[in-house]
Amino acid sequence: MAKSTTIDLLKGNALEILKQLPAKNANLIFADPPYNLSGKNHLTCKNGKVAVCYKGKWDQIDNIHEFNKEWIQACIRVLDDRGTIWISGTLHNHPSVGVVLKKLGLWIINDIIWYKPNAAPLLQGNRLAPSTELIWLASKTKNYYFDYDLAKQINGGKQMRNLWKMTATRHLTPHPTEKPEKLLDRIVSIGSKSGDTILDPFMGSGTTGVVAKRLGRAFIGIEIDDEYYDIAQKRINSTRVDKSLFEDHTHKKIIESRQTVFT
Repeated sequence: MAKSTTIDLLKGNALEILKQLPAKNANLIFADPPYNLSGKNHLTCKNGKVAVCYKGKWDQIDNIHEFNKEWIQACIRVLDDRGTIWISGTLHNHPSVGVVLKKLGLWIINDIIWYKPNAAPLLQGNRLAPSTELIWLASKTKNYYFDYDLAKQINGGKQMRNLWKMTATRHLTPHPTEKPEKLLDRIVSIGSKSGDTILDPFMGSGTTGVVAKRLGRAFIGIEIDDEYYDIAQKRINSTRVDKSLFEDHTHKKIIESRQTVFT
């Protein structure tokens, strides 16, 4: 039977709300923080044309390195001693996050590369087309939870490597940096157990919460944007726990069959 789980969705500034959460309360933290790419000095591609990149006020930060230090430090206080933190990013933010993790004395377990073979083409002809996102995986000590056997099963009986080839999917919501559910499904499955608590300090449109609830985990989500908070709330409320995980089959066999699309 599934353990009793709770879903707590909190609207507001992550830095302020994290300080109010109980210490060592989260078994796994997934964070996709702002990359600070919005503003007149940042360009993007929209409908095949060059346009100014503007994701929202939440993506405009005066000192991105100091911001990273503050929110990561706040997350570590909330993280269980055997828990792990997974931080997604690109070259714009990834180096800063790595430095912060080192300076805070965390144990860096892996730097995971998510390779998107169907990534959008590049309009400019002056550099390589970006096709990856990076995920730091870290813990407080070398004594952390990680389901190596499940990761191996998902990968067809072979050791799972830190290069994850996974196609980008069409967004289910208007959120500009929405992650695919299959990515979070892998992270939550191998990084936590049934009944564990998953925390997402930058919840966005709620993908982490959807996956956490489906897999029988408790979830704490924080979101500052009213529109995305409402979208996340509706998505998570409409999600049902996958009861097949807790009935006649083992968790690992169900996860393996559901994730055969991974490589």
